Amino acid sequence: MPQPPAELDLTVADVHRLVASQHPSLLGPVRRVAHGWDNDLFRLGDDLAVRLPRRASAAPLVVHEQRWLPLLAPLVPVAVPVPVAVGVPEGAYPWHWSIVPWFEGVNALDLAPPVRDGFAAQLGGILRRLHVAAPADAPFNPVRAVPLADRDTAVRPRLAAVPALVPVWEEALAAPAHEGPPVWVHGDPHPGNMLVGGDGLISALLDFGDVSAGDPASDLAIAWLGFTATGRDAFRSAVNTDAATWARARGWAAAIAALLHDAEDPGLRAMSAHGVGELTR
Repeated sequence: MPQPPAELDLTVADVHRLVASQHPSLLGPVRRVAHGWDNDLFRLGDDLAVRLPRRASAAPLVVHEQRWLPLLAPLVPVAVPVPVAVGVPEGAYPWHWSIVPWFEGVNALDLAPPVRDGFAAQLGGILRRLHVAAPADAPFNPVRAVPLADRDTAVRPRLAAVPALVPVWEEALAAPAHEGPPVWVHGDPHPGNMLVGGDGLISALLDFGDVSAGDPASDLAIAWLGFTATGRDAFRSAVNTDAATWARARGWAAAIAALLHDAEDPGLRAMSAHGVGELTR
């Protein structure tokens, strides 16, 4: 799937102007560092970054982060991008935006799966701590943490391009549904949303835009997308989930691999290919 086009093309001058207008005490040199699927990221000075939606459908996700990350951060034993300051629509820019800490580290998407195995158990422990009952007013995400049957209509056409994943998806559909209360889920814990320190462990977990409450299985798809069998065993042991959730997680991995099999980003495309191999071995 091609990366969605930006609905607004932000420049360094645009970001400088927004920060100068709304948070002048934080103003510093601005430079673009990432042009993501949903957001643009600009470094602000040495210690901060500015994260701004690049399309309308992503705008509510930033608001979710602004509201919920301060409450979720104590559950996560690594750094998370709790906003330092929040921005509001101004001038030609129509959406809310955030100033967040800048974290150093290597993007885990740039590491080979056997290297990522080194933090598999750590990530399992992180998600186990995050996956606790969420409040009644927690956000709902129609494409994450929902019953797999709710995604069948959208996923089936994508599976046509990767037919080896069809049995994986159908087996997951047959698994028992999530029981118990909806729990907090990150929503998109793939390697591109993790930074790794010099010790080989996760130093920061990023991009909580898809944070929601529901079935934790969608967060566990990284077991196949990110790790080898060795890392997957360590991850499963640490996350300590039941067989039905693990079966649904395998379906989520198939759905994500099918979605990204033709991604423009070479890292995401490689993650998809790795996932297909792990799911069909």
